[in-house]
Amino acid sequence: MSEPRILEGLGSIAEQYDAFILDQWGVLHNGRAPYPGVVDALKAMRAAGKRICLLTNSGRRARMNRDRLDEMGFPPESYDGLVTSGEAAWLGLRDRKDPRLHDLGDRAVLITRDSDLEVVEDLGLTLTTDPTQADFVYLAGVDSPPKTLADYEPVLVEARAAGLPLICSNPDRIAVSADGLLIAPGTIAARYEELGGRVYYFGKPNRPIYEACLDILQVPTERILCVGDSLEHDIAGAAGMGMASCFVMQGIHADHFPEDLPPERLTVRVRELAERYETKPDYAIHRTTW
Repeated sequence: MSEPRILEGLGSIAEQYDAFILDQWGVLHNGRAPYPGVVDALKAMRAAGKRICLLTNSGRRARMNRDRLDEMGFPPESYDGLVTSGEAAWLGLRDRKDPRLHDLGDRAVLITRDSDLEVVEDLGLTLTTDPTQADFVYLAGVDSPPKTLADYEPVLVEARAAGLPLICSNPDRIAVSADGLLIAPGTIAARYEELGGRVYYFGKPNRPIYEACLDILQVPTERILCVGDSLEHDIAGAAGMGMASCFVMQGIHADHFPEDLPPERLTVRVRELAERYETKPDYAIHRTTW
């Protein structure tokens, strides 16, 4: 495997691409505030005529994500569109075009964050806390902190005993936050699979959510650069679509890249870590800067 090219800023390769697909958490912000230089980087991309789609494995709806970005100082005009895995799951449950959802039923055990019910708004679902009275589990978010995986174990065991499929609208297992790394819905879904349950995922690295980005960007895949901090989802997802990718080192994998790591070790460390996930970024960058 060839070594990825280490970048000082995205501007150094911008001429090769007409559009960027950017992850959010760990790339643009930590859930509370933008990372230094990120807002300026987006402005520079726009000034250079680049199209931008924000893509996130967030179980929440797109509107809520747009509102949060606006509150953090990301103006709506700094990107062309926003795609969330939560929106993709909501559309899937509304339209039932996905073969996995055709005969799913309409009674659900909802696992969500901060009691967010917008994820089921206008879906016509009947919510219950009793897996024996449900047709499926809808995993849209987790309350971490304070809850841990152990807190969700009882409902997972009951749902597995009832033979329920689980819809996971955020495949991420770890989330970057201002409080450090937290468990994400993908961790809960993985545990359900360990128990023998069926899980239907929406989000990166699966192809449909990237096709939603292509609908927004209207740019050939070979002219798009995907930027993300998850080798398992962002980088692997880009590879699956035939798109170039740039790995952000100071995201969920930051522990592997201490600030005092000698430059000659960076490319080797990126390659070695990427090999664990059976993928390969074309580039790597410490933080999202121009």
